[in-house]
Order: sequence, then structure tokens, then C-alpha cells
Amino acid sequence: MTFNPLRERGIPLDKQLRNWRELNVVPIDPDHADPYTRCRIITMNGIEVEAIMFSHHLARHCPDLEIKQQLARVRYIEAQQQKVVNWLLPGVSSVLETTIAYEQVAVDLTAWVARMEPDSYLKQAYQFGVLEDFDHLYRYANLYEMIEHRKAEKIVDGLTEVMPGRPTYLHHRNPIDNVREPYDRSSTAPISKLHALTIMSAEQQTMNFYMNVGPTAMEPIARQLYQEIGLIEEEHVTHYESLVDPGESWWEMLLNHEYNECYLYHSFMETESDPKVKAIWELHLNMELEHLRLAAELFKRLDGRDPEQVCAPELPAPVTFEPNKAYLRELLSTQIDITTLGTGYVQEAHERFEKMQEALMGGEVAPSERVIDDNRAVSGHEYRLQTEGEHPVHSLAANR
Repeated sequence: MTFNPLRERGIPLDKQLRNWRELNVVPIDPDHADPYTRCRIITMNGIEVEAIMFSHHLARHCPDLEIKQQLARVRYIEAQQQKVVNWLLPGVSSVLETTIAYEQVAVDLTAWVARMEPDSYLKQAYQFGVLEDFDHLYRYANLYEMIEHRKAEKIVDGLTEVMPGRPTYLHHRNPIDNVREPYDRSSTAPISKLHALTIMSAEQQTMNFYMNVGPTAMEPIARQLYQEIGLIEEEHVTHYESLVDPGESWWEMLLNHEYNECYLYHSFMETESDPKVKAIWELHLNMELEHLRLAAELFKRLDGRDPEQVCAPELPAPVTFEPNKAYLRELLSTQIDITTLGTGYVQEAHERFEKMQEALMGGEVAPSERVIDDNRAVSGHEYRLQTEGEHPVHSLAANR
């Protein structure tokens, strides 16, 4: 059964305001919730944060008072949605446990998008990035075992493997080599626009999270690891945001943002296993349908085009959180040794890359390498969760 959000009517905007009792949602049970429910929560928080910040930036460039007032009304509802979504996370989870969940999102969401992306250049961008997030998960899992004496399988539940990806110290590139070529808004498939917005938003919230929680850690190695990976998340946001065509008008960008929110809430409503959380996805979808209608009206009036000229006439197949173990192992075995040069990819460490490495490392071992050695010293081993056998790259096999 097809679903065209441009033809659906949601809850009228003046009926969307919720009171404190309605906003005070019960968080998920950290010990019994589906890990992918937590992943969907984290993803939607990133999507809502991007929606709010984009609306603020649009308002700062909009001289029309009436439009700014409409943006403010919608944005307040988006802010309520963000509070409900993010407050579904349990307060008892430590920062490191939430960090590992963030990296599970980055791995399985980006891998799924890479598998589904029809454009080969965009697909390569996601394949490149996911091998770095995969390694971040491994580094944080070792920090978690060393500091909290617990294992990451409690969080990822065997759905996502934990082992080395492209080594984190090799992620530090000259900033100009993090900028990709954008898609062409006039010819790219609508799903590609949604993919780019989704991954950009997810990586952006991870970048923001690490910027804020990094200095709250007590242990020097934890502070240093958050600082190192936080810098890489900035690279990733540059990498993904540059995929979006900068020629899109403000009204086209607003339309794409609202359509993407409808797409993701509908996807998660269709795939959610927790009935209480599913009800929130459904409620928010019905709110977003009205936000999309308002954005479509602005697009028609100010861009002079029909929204169906730029949006899909029906929602694509649902975004699905599921294991991507075989796919990631294939990428590890074929793309572990690539880096970027200009807007493309190469398999050798070129001069610009080497100069960046030399300047940043200053002759010292990166925190991401030291955390593995430190955990070996404390725990007697490095932490891995390899459910599908030995590492596909022989040089990254576990030391025995």
C-alpha cells in the first residue's frame, strides 16, 4: 500500500501543543529494550535537532515577519518532539554506554543507507564513512571495558560486531580532502536526497554530543579519546553535508527536511517493536504531515513549483535497523586502506595526508591506539565481539 505524505493530512498545527504531562514520557528499559529501539530514538533525535537548527538558520535569513512567525510556531512543536524523543533514553545509562549506542547507530544506519543508495558516488561516500564509525565503536568499547569493567555486548546485543575498522588515527585528513562533490538536485533520485540528509543529521548530533560530553570524563585517556574522535566527527559532517546540492533554495531545503521527517517517522512506525515507542512515532508522523503541508505551500508560493517535482510521489521502502555484518566484512576486506584526495578516493598515503598526520600527531601515539594498549594492560586482552569468525583483514586479527 503506497503512502504519499504530500497528499495526507495530519493534525492541525494549533492542535499539536502538548502539556507537561504529555511530554513526560517513560524512558525505555535499558536492560530489556531492543537495542534497535534505542538506535531509532537516537536517530530521530538527530533528525529533530537538524530540523530545529535548520529552521533557526532559515529564520535568520528571512525578512518576512509572517513567515518567520510560522517557522517559529512549527519549530516550537519540533522542539517538543525532540524533547519527547531524546527523553525516551534512560537516565541511568552512563555517557559511555550512550556513546556506544551512538556508534551502533552510525554503523548500522550508514551501512543500510550504503546498501540502498542508487548513486555510485554517494554510495562510496557512505561506504568510506562507515568503516571509520565501525572503528570508533571498537575504541569506545575498549574504553568502556577498561573504565566501567563491562562489555559492549550488553549494549549492542550481538547485532553489531565490535572489532577494528579503518584505524582511527588514519582518519585525520587535510580538511580540503573531506569535501565531496554534491548530488545534482535536478537529476538525482529523491531517495538520495533523503539519505544525505539522514546521515548528515546523525553524524552532526554525534559531533555535538562528543563536543559536550568529552570534557566531563575524569580519566585522561577518555578525555583524549573523545577529543580525537570528536575531531573526526567534524570531518564526517563536512564529508556528508557537502553531498547536498548547495543550489537548493531555502524553500526546497525546508521541503526536503519535512519530507525526510515524515519518511523516517513512518519508517520507524512500521518497524518499531516497542508499542509505547511506536505510538510516539505515529503521533509525530501525524504532526509532521502538517509541517510538510505548510512547507509545501511555501515552496509552491515562493519557488513557483509543484512539490512533487522534487519529492517522491510515495514513500520509499522503510529505513530499517538490522544487522549488516556480512556487508561490513566485505567492505573491511576491500576498502580498509583507502583515504581521500580532493573529492575522490585513493589507496596511498599522499603528501597532503602525510603532512596532516605529522602536524597533528607531533610524533606521539594517538589516543585511539593507546586506549587499546591500556585496556590490554588492565583487562589482559583487547575487547572484541566477533560473532562471524576471525577478522577478514589478516593484519587486524586479534593478538593471541
